[in-house]
Amino acid sequence: MTKQQANWSPYDNNGGSCVAIAGADYCVIAADTRMSTGYNILTRDYSKIYKLADKCVMASSGFQADVKALQKVLAARHLIYQHQHNKQMSCPAMGQLLSNTLYYKRFFPYYSFNVLGGLDSEGKGCVFTYDAVGSYERVGYSSQGSGSTLIMPFLDNQLKSPSPLLLPAQDAVTPLSEAEAVDLVKTVFASATERDIYTGDKVEIVVLNASGIRREYLDLRRD
Repeated sequence: MTKQQANWSPYDNNGGSCVAIAGADYCVIAADTRMSTGYNILTRDYSKIYKLADKCVMASSGFQADVKALQKVLAARHLIYQHQHNKQMSCPAMGQLLSNTLYYKRFFPYYSFNVLGGLDSEGKGCVFTYDAVGSYERVGYSSQGSGSTLIMPFLDNQLKSPSPLLLPAQDAVTPLSEAEAVDLVKTVFASATERDIYTGDKVEIVVLNASGIRREYLDLRRD
C-alpha cells in the first residue's frame, strides 16, 4: 500500500461570512471578525471590511493573505486613478476594477470571495457580488463566505429581489429602511453563528449614507 501524504497547498480558507444590503439611499455591509484555519481560531478580532473610497467598501472572506494582497493592488490602482482624474472612483467603477483585477489573475486566482457595497453617482445604494475569478453582478443584497449557504436563503425569503429577466428592468434596491436593514443583518449573523463554526465572536456593521460612514458592532457566540 502506497503511503498517503498531505500535499502542500498555496491556499487556505480562513472562513468567515460577509453580507451587504443596498437601500434607496444607504448601503449596509457587514462581516464577522473571526479568522480560523481548520478547527483553530487564529484571532477573534480581525476586520474583513476594507474602505476603498469615501463611498465604497469591500468585505472579503476566503484566504486572508490573498485578500490583503488584493486590497493593496486596489488601493494602488485607486491612487493612480485619483492622480490622473483628480477625483475618487465611483462605486460602479470600483466594481469593474475589482472584476478586472480578479480576472487578470484567473489562472492563479486570489482565493477571495468579495462583496462590494456603496453609493452610486445618484446616491442610491449599490451592491456587487463576485466569485474568485471576477464574474460579478449588481444586486440588491448578497452574502459570501462560509455562512453564505445559511444566510442567502434567509435573505431571499425576506427581500426577494425582482428577476433580472423582467422587462422593463426592475430596481435592485431593497424596500427596507436603514434601521430595518441593520436589524436584519444582526438577525442573519446571530442565526448563521449557531450553525457555522467559522462565523462568530463579533459582527462589524458598516453603514454608508449621504452623511458618511458609520460603524456598529454586535457580540456573537464565542464558541
